[in-house]
Amino acid sequence: MKARRIVLHPRTRAKLERDARRCKDADTRARYRIDRREDNGQTKAGAWYARVVAWILESTPQAFLHRRTTWTRRLLIDTAKLYTCGVTVSLTTMGRLLKQLKVRRGRPKPDAPCPWSAAARKRRVAMIHGLIDTLPPSQAAVWEDEADIDLNPRIGFDWMLPGTQRHVMTPGKNVKRYLAGAMDAQTDRLVWVKATRKNSRLFIELLKKLLRVYADKKVIHVILDNYTIHSSRQTRLWLSEFGQKFRLHFLPPYCPDDNRIERKVWREMHANVTVNHRCRTIEQLMCEVVYYLMSHNRRTQIEVRELRTAI
Repeated sequence: MKARRIVLHPRTRAKLERDARRCKDADTRARYRIDRREDNGQTKAGAWYARVVAWILESTPQAFLHRRTTWTRRLLIDTAKLYTCGVTVSLTTMGRLLKQLKVRRGRPKPDAPCPWSAAARKRRVAMIHGLIDTLPPSQAAVWEDEADIDLNPRIGFDWMLPGTQRHVMTPGKNVKRYLAGAMDAQTDRLVWVKATRKNSRLFIELLKKLLRVYADKKVIHVILDNYTIHSSRQTRLWLSEFGQKFRLHFLPPYCPDDNRIERKVWREMHANVTVNHRCRTIEQLMCEVVYYLMSHNRRTQIEVRELRTAI
């Protein structure tokens, strides 16, 4: 008598797999999982196919002469077919393969070309870190940068239940506020000022506040980027009259990752406050921003307290 081969519907197979995971009896669990896989032939999405997909994902679709700017599962299947002797897999198989490769779907990071050579950039960054490491007690060093706060929320990823779509209402007409912040290079404590305009006055107000906060320091080293307000005529005039304690150290151009406040404070602030926010007014949003910055300072105080040696 010829044996009949039973082909299960994917949903039925998924239900059996769930039941198998919940089952405590080893023999019953084994019977659940017998699916005659050895009769199905060679697996298409094997190790070699996975390496090809990983190699494809190292580049953009345009590198493979596609017009589309981002990868989809279908586009990956069609591209991999050209480099695997015509091997084609299903969308579901490609999804499982991407999960196996730990491929994530995220936002690309915008970059701008730095006009400095790699060696010059490394020397400047090494000099700044050397300054921080050898800082005497009579001096202070801070990472300085500005941040834009938009009433129109930034749209970011969020977890949602199946079949649902989260909505974020936007006020329509955007309203902006600006922050200038300075983070202590040794304690991470943040000093900030806010304004309605992003100009030299905003930067000068931050310098004035630093003079009050670090009144006991002889020198204040400010590590900052090359934004125009940091070297404008108004800023230079104020520094020549009141800025004897300040030493400005400019980072290489277009290198935001070298500025620690950008990674430590602003990026986390946007992720926790401005992304998908539901504030109706800019004043309400600024209250949320200030609360987050105060929370950052409270966390740094706790961390510094825990680092002190026990007496």
